Amino acid sequence: MEARIEKTMEALKKNNIGAYYCETKAEVLPLIKELVPEGSTVANGGSESLKEAGVMALLESGYYDFVDRRKYEGDAVREAYIKAFASDAFFCSSNAVTENGELYNVDGNSNRVACIVYGPKQVIMVVGKNKIVADIDEAIKRVKTCAAPPNTKRLNCKTPCAVTDECISLKKESPELCEGCRSEHRICCNYVVSAQQRHKNRIKVIIVNEELGY
Repeated sequence: MEARIEKTMEALKKNNIGAYYCETKAEVLPLIKELVPEGSTVANGGSESLKEAGVMALLESGYYDFVDRRKYEGDAVREAYIKAFASDAFFCSSNAVTENGELYNVDGNSNRVACIVYGPKQVIMVVGKNKIVADIDEAIKRVKTCAAPPNTKRLNCKTPCAVTDECISLKKESPELCEGCRSEHRICCNYVVSAQQRHKNRIKVIIVNEELGY
């Protein structure tokens, strides 16, 4: 285990966030099966990391009672979000994890950050080592350069960062946290920092010693 990962995991634990280590993404699914019993109601937030680690395939396999929001259309999508809010386990990644044990996440629709903050009995994040940063300032920059631009491309959002590969706010002398585009397709709408938790180990972070996602 790399020293930086070990430091981050210790900080997460001090903040009452469960921390788990996988040397490779192949170790993720067996761990998840230990943490989440078969037949549990599960849901997910959009995440390339989940796909790359094989978690989405597990959710779709029938091993769990999967609330698959992709099967809902129109007004019924809200129904899927409400079911996810009441799930036994919600799966996602984190936009950044600081060495101080903080989780930094930015959302457009914000069903993901809502479930991280409250609702599901447990939240399980699968995080590649590429998402570990020194502090919140570095987390903010990471989202504006490494996370948001590729996600806008993946989602076909018409935003400046989809063209320039970085947030427009970074070109300003003193960029503010929420400053940037005014596009109706903007995906940076709600900014959530998860620090010390009241409910110990409700949030669990699986850190993989490989690069995953954006």
